[in-house]
Amino acid sequence: MDTDAPLLGEPLPVELMNTIWADRDGVHDALRDPDGTRAWLHAVSPRIDLMTPGDLDALTPSDLDRLGGRLIGLRDALRRLAAETTEDARPASTSATRELDEAVSVLNQAAGDTPHWSALSWTPGQAPSRHTRTSGQAASAAVSAIAEESITLFSQGTRHHLRACLAPGCVLYFLKNHPRREWCSPGCGNRARSARHYQRHRRTTA
Repeated sequence: MDTDAPLLGEPLPVELMNTIWADRDGVHDALRDPDGTRAWLHAVSPRIDLMTPGDLDALTPSDLDRLGGRLIGLRDALRRLAAETTEDARPASTSATRELDEAVSVLNQAAGDTPHWSALSWTPGQAPSRHTRTSGQAASAAVSAIAEESITLFSQGTRHHLRACLAPGCVLYFLKNHPRREWCSPGCGNRARSARHYQRHRRTTA
């Protein structure tokens, strides 16, 4: 089960922001329906120790509707916070969450919706291990965990590395993890260079 969303190896909050993506056919939403929600959660589940593929397979359509609504609300809040951080003026990337204080409120609520905590297991003669427990559904706790990671992202210096990809038609975000990185992906870098070449050619032949 593959998600339509581009997965770029970014932190999970950024991967969630990027469930809004664009191509030559327009802007798309990878969380547009329950199947899309399940596919995205399956794709990121190896990176979240709160849920397994079996947890996701057990979800009912109504569970997925509810999770999809939570993920979309959180995603829109994160994209509004990202736009604030990066001074993103791309019209196609505008978030459905318009106000900064609303975005902060949605994020804080999402982080506390389904509590989760660490527990230690230690059987005599074996090495101790850490487990994660939750008071609700594992997938629901995973959404809260992404929200908590988002609070860390925006409250620390890491947010200054967040960038809006300014390649033509792109609506994605990324963390600038190398001084020379300017685009979310090599494909966007190629499109941006081609667009600059085209504009230079037009000017010299005009």
